[in-house]
Amino acid sequence: MTQVSEGEGNVSHESLPVLFVADVVVLPGMVVPLELDESSRAAIDAARASSEGRLLIAPRLEDRYASYGVIASVERVGRFSGGSPAAVLRAERRGRIGTGVSGPGAALWVEVEPVDDHVSDRARELAEEYKRLVVAVLQRREAWQVIDSVHQMTDPSAIADAAGYAPYLSIDRKRELLENPDVESRLEALIGWTRDHLAEAELTDKIGEDVREGMEKSQREFLLRQQLAAIRKELGEGEPDGADDYRSRVEAADVPDAVREALTREVDKLERSSDQSPETAWIRTWLDTVLELPWSVRTEDSTDVLAARAVLDADHHGLDEVKERIVEYLAVRSRRAERGLQVVGGRGSGAVILLAGPPGVGKTSLGESVARTLGRTFVRVALGGVRDEAEIRGHRRTYVGALPGRIVRAIKEAGSMNPVVLLDEVDKVGSDYRGDPAAALLEVLDPAQNHTFRDHYLELDLDLSDVLFIATANVVEQIPSALLDRMELVTLDGYTEDDKVAIARDFLLPRQLERAALTADEVTITDAALRQMAADYTREAGVRQMERLLAKALRKAATRLATGAERVDIDLADLKDLVGRPRFTPEAHERTSVPGVATGLAVTGLGGDVLFVEASAHDGPAGLTLTGQLGDVMKESAQIALTFVRSHAADLGVDPALLDRAIHVHVPAGATPKDGPSAGITMVTALASLASGRPVRSEVGMTGEVTLNGRVLPIGGLKQKLLAAQRNGLTEVFVPQRNEPDLDDVPADVLEALTVHLVGDVLDVVRGALAQEDVATAAA
Repeated sequence: MTQVSEGEGNVSHESLPVLFVADVVVLPGMVVPLELDESSRAAIDAARASSEGRLLIAPRLEDRYASYGVIASVERVGRFSGGSPAAVLRAERRGRIGTGVSGPGAALWVEVEPVDDHVSDRARELAEEYKRLVVAVLQRREAWQVIDSVHQMTDPSAIADAAGYAPYLSIDRKRELLENPDVESRLEALIGWTRDHLAEAELTDKIGEDVREGMEKSQREFLLRQQLAAIRKELGEGEPDGADDYRSRVEAADVPDAVREALTREVDKLERSSDQSPETAWIRTWLDTVLELPWSVRTEDSTDVLAARAVLDADHHGLDEVKERIVEYLAVRSRRAERGLQVVGGRGSGAVILLAGPPGVGKTSLGESVARTLGRTFVRVALGGVRDEAEIRGHRRTYVGALPGRIVRAIKEAGSMNPVVLLDEVDKVGSDYRGDPAAALLEVLDPAQNHTFRDHYLELDLDLSDVLFIATANVVEQIPSALLDRMELVTLDGYTEDDKVAIARDFLLPRQLERAALTADEVTITDAALRQMAADYTREAGVRQMERLLAKALRKAATRLATGAERVDIDLADLKDLVGRPRFTPEAHERTSVPGVATGLAVTGLGGDVLFVEASAHDGPAGLTLTGQLGDVMKESAQIALTFVRSHAADLGVDPALLDRAIHVHVPAGATPKDGPSAGITMVTALASLASGRPVRSEVGMTGEVTLNGRVLPIGGLKQKLLAAQRNGLTEVFVPQRNEPDLDDVPADVLEALTVHLVGDVLDVVRGALAQEDVATAAA
């Protein structure tokens, strides 16, 4: 070694061979074995040839030459167990690399300046803190012997350079320590890195502990389940084979491809989830629901048109329009089947029919008969009072207790994809903050869309195009127009008196006899008694109340038979004892016996009915008072009627001064809300009767909207109104001229019992309705 003193400060330099290492950083104080290649062997030979046997170990860098290295001595030269040459080197102190110099042998020689460490009090404090951190790291590794060696170290520089053995420090960080001659700076950096390593190690240990505990719990639960299964098997209480094997059930299910893919995805998710996860129960419920749906099950329709009409006639009296519609549907399907055009489940092969009419006319029972006629299963879906849209479309699966909607549940209950689904009371569907169920029905009842109906719970396309939907309603006006447009309206307006007698004799009486455990030989009832029941005991469009009366009469008859009577024959004279006094008597003659009262015809939710309009005048300021719980439209009709009578007083033959008084118009019954324009001509007639002093003929009824010019405009529900006129004993009615086509729907026996006047001018109504001679003649 050659020592040279240069300049001031008397700096010492050494010329040493260089050994470059790539994958390891050697710091002062370390003893390291190194595998030797050709260049490193030359450096070792050069060092051993010198008097002191020292060399410089420097990191091999790709982009530059190292600035610092470590002066080391060769301890031993030999071979590794694998036979490769190796040397054991002891690093002594840090050295700053200078310029290259010449030297013996093939090694590279450089000028090296040894670096002396300056130890301050601050460095000693940092060294103690770093020692505590190192001890904490070693305690985690349970390296107790190394901990003793660390405790014995006192030199701050040596403590810092001992980090060369730390496995958690990267090569780059160790190189930073080598190139940093300041002890304090090295210790500060090491303290920060060691703290980060401890925090990371603690987090890793916590995660590992959690994972280990979870695995141990899962393994324990798996072992317990296996033991429980073995115990159940020994006791013969095991679950049925395949009950939980959803994958085999999916593979065996006859479902569309899209449904099978969705089922397979859910089965995969079920297999990955834990039994304790709430999602497991949701997936099982969803799989059970989807697998229980009849995706590929369809019943075969009966296409015998004559047999179908015979079944409908046997189940229901009358109702020709709806029977013809069902027969037409069957006839078309029969022809398509004959020509090979029928595609099971094809789009548009179903139908949507709306049966509208008052209660008790047989709407619901007609749906059952249609299903029996077609040979399909029948399902009834009650929609009365439904206000939640989820009742139709289902709940999202994310909600607790989620279920599919009523449509999907109906298909599941039916067990086929082409049932007859009766949507009962569709006009009673409401809406609130939970959505509008009527809007949700738009897709269900649209033949162009319902082949891909999506329930929120299933989230799968469900084909409803082959379902025959039959909806029922009492009041068509309460159904949203968009929903009404999707259905084919068939109106059931009620029964005539003859129809009620026939229905009671052929349908109601046999059913009530069976319920009362009676026979036709024990109890008989005459047609005259049935007719009086229909005329004087009930005032309804249907026959529900009449059936209750029959049940009451038969219960009384059963009591008589139980107390000694051998036979009970029910005639007119027996009705009072069996069902009481008649509840209804014709009152038009009594109500219209005074001027100012006219009989109108109206339609309610219970069918057609008569409506009396009463007008009265008294001294006081001219004005109009309206009572009877009238709607805005009906109030406007009264205003129009009064204005017309005042402006046409001369044509009516009355003194205008008689109407310049306080006018009061009342429409009984006051507890029932009333609205609509069809009482317009009735109000005009009542006011004309009041002003002229002539009463309206008691046998006359009328309906029609009136304008300010006296024109009579058409109205709705004409058939129900004429049926009500006949039930209430009227014989003559005035109806708008433009309603003449509606008379084709009125039964012939009703038209024979009534004299129908078609009018276009309200003056014709007044002239025909007043009790005395023509108004114009009387005025002359």
